[in-house]
Amino acid sequence: MEDNNSSSNFIRNIIEEDLKSGEYKKVITRFPPEPNGYLHIGHAKSIVLNFGLADEFNGRTNLRFDDTNPSKEDNEYVESIKEDVKWLGYDWEELHFASSYFDQMYEYALLLIKKGKAYVCDLTSDEIRQYRGTLTKPGKESPYRNRTTEENIKLFEKMKNGEFKDGEKVLRAKIDMSSPNINMRDPILYRIVHAHHHNTGDKWCIYPMYDFAHPLEDAIEGVTHSICTLEFEDHRPLYEWIIKECETENKPKQIEFARLNMTNTVMSKRKLKKLVDENFVDGWDDPRMPTIAGLRRRGFTPQSIRRFCREIGVAKANSVVDSQMLDYFLRDDLEKKALRTMAVLNPLKIVITNYPENKSETFKIENNPDDPSAGIREVPFSRELYIEQEDFMENPPKKYYRLFPGNEVRLKGAYFIKCSEVIKDKDGNITELHCTYDPRSKGGNSPDGRKVRGTIHWVNVSTAISAEVRLYEPLILNESEEEGDSFLDNVNPDSLKILKGFLEPDMKNAKPGEKFQFFRHGYFNVDPKYTKENKLAFNRIASLKSSFKIK
Repeated sequence: MEDNNSSSNFIRNIIEEDLKSGEYKKVITRFPPEPNGYLHIGHAKSIVLNFGLADEFNGRTNLRFDDTNPSKEDNEYVESIKEDVKWLGYDWEELHFASSYFDQMYEYALLLIKKGKAYVCDLTSDEIRQYRGTLTKPGKESPYRNRTTEENIKLFEKMKNGEFKDGEKVLRAKIDMSSPNINMRDPILYRIVHAHHHNTGDKWCIYPMYDFAHPLEDAIEGVTHSICTLEFEDHRPLYEWIIKECETENKPKQIEFARLNMTNTVMSKRKLKKLVDENFVDGWDDPRMPTIAGLRRRGFTPQSIRRFCREIGVAKANSVVDSQMLDYFLRDDLEKKALRTMAVLNPLKIVITNYPENKSETFKIENNPDDPSAGIREVPFSRELYIEQEDFMENPPKKYYRLFPGNEVRLKGAYFIKCSEVIKDKDGNITELHCTYDPRSKGGNSPDGRKVRGTIHWVNVSTAISAEVRLYEPLILNESEEEGDSFLDNVNPDSLKILKGFLEPDMKNAKPGEKFQFFRHGYFNVDPKYTKENKLAFNRIASLKSSFKIK
């Protein structure tokens, strides 16, 4: 890929050593999302890492849906995940579902029972938790731990056949209740769930736990390097135990890296779903959401997201990334791509009193000063224009160079104008400005060498088209994700501001997904959800400037 970055990181070093030693002949990675929500920017980091490493070493990456929990999964999520991966610029060689391996996993579970490494337990979930012990206190063995092999096989088969209720029995590994690693204290391998599965229907009513399914899926697919986030580091001994005791032909290696944490957002599908379900946002693809669908709808490009994911790097230690960093790469990507246009978001009408009433003309303005090949456009001009309210002050402070009574400014690409009169309504609100223009300054050029320090943008009243313009601020006000549900207290009530703006007339043909730089306002994307025939809606992707710098 054009923005591939092969800088060193500890995972790449491990892979290089494994290939050099002959432990593995070919690199096979996987991206294994659970289809219980939409992917977010943290998943994008994992996608870029897994697909990028496999590409670099001429290997392959499987897309696998870890669909072992039917009560929370949906085919809508499956399709959205496929779309997101492809949109980011990646394609999988093999598509798999954990549910496709349920028959094999059942046989592996029987193998563990026959080896005396697994047993059916009747303890409730609360009792299992109590028996497990603590970090400082060893666990206590279940009274059902020493059932005979024959009894365990018979009970497990009855579990499979639907003869027990949810939670009535589980299958547990028999490892070590005194292990310092709580994950090794006879973890649950299978639980009973009477629920319709999106892929297997009603064939199964027992489902493998993630810790059991994950290593087996990797082994079945021949995955060499199973790259996980740090929360799975303490689960690695169990991963390796299952691979060993199930006697799989392939022996994948689990490697952990730090997940992505960002300021002013949350990175939990459960929390993101809560924002959707409780109508804090208008869906998983709301442009304020950190989901890939939300970022796409807002207007982020796949190139900017890939570069962001590579720049933040791969590390073992958790850290928090400034969310403005993603905006930085968006600006860098669009600066030379996005066509420029003028848009007035908070309009103030001006009348150029000495401009002929019946006259109109057009000015040629460059579409992108950084790209001459982008050409020029013709912008209509007449005596009545819109400018931004913020570009006029009746009583300005010092060093205010925009329009005020008696001051001269440049209308971008057009003329010099000077404010001569301020028109107000009965309540004292400014409704209109009367200005004069210098016809010798055509094109915005000084006719006599005089300096005009302020340049403002404008839109011609008679030809302007209206549009809905949606401005976004961070959805979460605090600097990083908090534990529990208290994050809802930090949802920003002013994260969305909707304005009615006026644009140049050639913008009427703008299509959903097209991106523009609005002069002085930032980068905008034509919103694919709210843009309809004869109704344009724009999302601001990012402002033009930020104090954020890449160090």
